[in-house]
Amino acid sequence: MKNMLKLSAVAIIAALGSAAQAAELPADLTWVSNMEEPLFASPEAKFGGTLRTHMASFPQTLRSVGPDSNSGLRHHFMDGVPKLAGRHPNTGKWIPQLAQEWAFGDDNQTVYFKLDPSARWSDGEKVTADDYLFMLKYYRSKDIISPWYNDFFTNKIEDVVKLDDYTIAVKSVAKMTNDELMVQINLPSNGLQPRPEHFFKPKKDENNDGIDDNFVRRYNFKSEPTTGPYFMDKVKKGKSVTFKHVGEDWWGYSNRYYQNRYNVEKVRYTVIRDSDIARKHFEKGNLDTFGLVLPSLWHEKANTKPYQDGYIHKFWGYNQVVQGAGGLWINTAQPLLDDRYVRAGVTYATDFDGMIANVLRGDYARKPHGMGFGHGGYDRSDNKAPAFEPEVAAEYFAKAGFNKIGPDGIRVNAGGERLSFAITYGYQPHTPRIAYLKEQAKKAGLELTLNLVDGSSAFKYVLEKKHDLAFINMGGGEIPAYWEYLHSVNAKPQTNNHTNFRSPEMDKLIDSYNKEFDLEKKQALSHQIQKVVSDEFLIVPGYMVPYTREGYWRWLKYPTPAMTKQTSSLFSVVDLATFWIDEEDKKATLSAMKKGKTFEPVTVIDDNYKL
Repeated sequence: MKNMLKLSAVAIIAALGSAAQAAELPADLTWVSNMEEPLFASPEAKFGGTLRTHMASFPQTLRSVGPDSNSGLRHHFMDGVPKLAGRHPNTGKWIPQLAQEWAFGDDNQTVYFKLDPSARWSDGEKVTADDYLFMLKYYRSKDIISPWYNDFFTNKIEDVVKLDDYTIAVKSVAKMTNDELMVQINLPSNGLQPRPEHFFKPKKDENNDGIDDNFVRRYNFKSEPTTGPYFMDKVKKGKSVTFKHVGEDWWGYSNRYYQNRYNVEKVRYTVIRDSDIARKHFEKGNLDTFGLVLPSLWHEKANTKPYQDGYIHKFWGYNQVVQGAGGLWINTAQPLLDDRYVRAGVTYATDFDGMIANVLRGDYARKPHGMGFGHGGYDRSDNKAPAFEPEVAAEYFAKAGFNKIGPDGIRVNAGGERLSFAITYGYQPHTPRIAYLKEQAKKAGLELTLNLVDGSSAFKYVLEKKHDLAFINMGGGEIPAYWEYLHSVNAKPQTNNHTNFRSPEMDKLIDSYNKEFDLEKKQALSHQIQKVVSDEFLIVPGYMVPYTREGYWRWLKYPTPAMTKQTSSLFSVVDLATFWIDEEDKKATLSAMKKGKTFEPVTVIDDNYKL
């Protein structure tokens, strides 16, 4: 049930600046809060304890924007902290986060938000409308060296207007439905996130934009305050980072949807570069949880003595999270790969289906399109990933001039160039998958070499556009984003246009898509964009994993049911974070281990949201 209030337009107009006045405000506004949706956390949750986990490499920056921030800990400072509102993970309705309620203008561009006056930054400062005004300057500044954010907050967000200390109006450049406006404003990775002006005070500001001219260098390893429950407490460069809870008096707990969540007091990430070594640390009790998504881990290696003795439990939970773009991104700016026939050949010579069946035990599913899956009407109904057909690949390669087979079985052209490309990837356990693609590609006369680049450095390598083929899956929102991946202005380093694709036709489609208000027309444009991606062979559609699988020591607890439709990771403090640590159970378990006492093995399967 929606909670609704009326606010006279006279009061709003008196407080609004000129930009919002131009929106022709209605006589009254209907304020919505949706405060009666079902809860998904458990009242049995307990506060306290330290979650011990790991990461494969130390982040190259602590900044949430700018160079290298995508591969760092941005999710702690941006993606996983409160927005103005968020989707309920099961019903999909918008529920309060930093805003207590919101209302829509009749112009289909403006949304009004009443901020929660109890909201605080992790350093204790109040969150006010001024932080949103500063946010606009921050994201539009060239000093942050982040073209994507510069564009989004210039060409998507027209203005943010302060009505009073705790009321703002946000105006979109394009007209949208109410739901689309809320999606654009509250996107996890790039939604309107207040920025703490008191923290980002510039020392040097020759541009007079309120942002330090040396922003990137100055804040490279400075931990910024957040509105979330955790702040970065300790940093041991190259070794570990520790986040600490603000405390049980965190402002968010006044919101019923945040109660009984974010229950652990600390989270310690230890750098363990080798996954097998990390798994051994986990099985010794040095880490509390370990991901078991890899088929080899779940089916083979998660059966050691700690599992058999019931000290470690296994969990497999299905979700309905939107699948982002991904697979093999083909860098069209590299020699030979600028030829559509070569890209077509690479596509038909890549055996993802065989990889899923033979290497991944059939656990994963194939993405029907390189731009992802789960966007409803935005996805073409006829999207289907190209099958592995080496004969078809050979025909395309021959059209590109590679019509001879060399002594090593790899195709060559008249100039003696071999048909050889490197696949860049950043996770050592993926090596068998890439190796499978390599062996299968030989059947079409294509050589694929393996370019393993350590951890976060792999994404940096791809951002700098050094790759031939990039084995990457990106996150995705419910409304597909195309500008960052496919627009010509982003065919340059430090952007997400991993294919380096340039096309006036595509640019026109994307620009029209971004401006279109009519839902049917917008979805039709989305279909056209996806068709160009397919026709130009830009991304070989990869696989998707619509579930989480995790091993955990038996002192970790979670609600029943554990999963929601949007739970991507059960034991993460930047996801829904409904789990907790039972310290008494931990003491009892450790005591039992010393005495040789065992428990029944436990494997939990939560398939409530299996598609």
